Amino acid sequence: MHAQTTVTPARLPEVLLNVAVVRPVFLWGAPGIGKSSLVRQFAASLGLDCVSLLGTQLAPEDLMGVPRIVDGRSQFCPPEQIARDTPYVLFLDELNAAAPDVQKAFYSLILDRRIGSYELPAGSVVIGAGNRATDQALARPMASALVNRLVHVHLRASAADWLTWAANNGIHPWIVEYLTQRPDHLWSPPPKTEEPFSTPRAWHMLSDVLHSYGDGPDDDTIALLAYGTLTPQHAGAFRAYLKVARHAYDLDTIIKGDLRWPDAPQDRDLLYFLAETFRARLAKELPADRRHASSAARQFAFRAKSLLVELAEISLEIAQLVIAEDEQGNPLPAWFLVEAARDMPRLVAARS
Repeated sequence: MHAQTTVTPARLPEVLLNVAVVRPVFLWGAPGIGKSSLVRQFAASLGLDCVSLLGTQLAPEDLMGVPRIVDGRSQFCPPEQIARDTPYVLFLDELNAAAPDVQKAFYSLILDRRIGSYELPAGSVVIGAGNRATDQALARPMASALVNRLVHVHLRASAADWLTWAANNGIHPWIVEYLTQRPDHLWSPPPKTEEPFSTPRAWHMLSDVLHSYGDGPDDDTIALLAYGTLTPQHAGAFRAYLKVARHAYDLDTIIKGDLRWPDAPQDRDLLYFLAETFRARLAKELPADRRHASSAARQFAFRAKSLLVELAEISLEIAQLVIAEDEQGNPLPAWFLVEAARDMPRLVAARS
């Protein structure tokens, strides 16, 4: 289903409080962005139990129950976890991944709040959730009759919301610090191949296993854990960040000339990370017009040209990434690029 508008996790409780209490809601979102957790938190905020039914693990009789004979007539007995006397939140997780006959079994429960002779207690809330077909996840087409029985809300990942939550829920400080600098790495689209990918859930898992190792996982262990939970590019950048954070190998020491660019083959990820940080520093500190450059900015630009030459000697590809446009298509200041193109042959000759 195509999303015309989306909501963040921080706004979702307000939406559910005003919508789900009067009409059943279907919550769309990519895998791992916290749909299930948010529904459980919403139920807790209302003081209600949350009963979760997983659509992919149900058969129609799991909802309808089995018949029994009462006064010579058959009567269906819904399962105990559904047939409650007090109100609760009924969470139909992976509803659109359920088989068509299971989806049909939900029709009356969703629209009429009734299954067989059992009716949901007044004050109960019905919320469904599922992934989109574009998420490379199991998702079956929902019949129009079912689509039309639900208010559809599309959830998107929000780094700001997640970091606020993470700071109060024991997420490993390395992860909080890293995602504060690279919030764009919180989530990535599910890949078409079978490999890990970054989501709030994946970062939470990585936090748990890092806590389990205690204070001293070595670099190989960190690589094992990061590549086992995250998008490969994000795992490499996170590993490189920790090398910087743990070994005081930062960009400032390179700019000052106290250290050189790392050139060992095993430090390739670290070199990428430092180069990306170097480019971000150039974009931040160099003005668009050279006439507005302070003395410090001009000195930095002069030093940056030498650093580019040194970087190109190690990896021309990574040096080219520094002066190329960023992911949003933003170039570095034109005056700096012109000066760099003019001065680099001289700087290369001087180093020779």
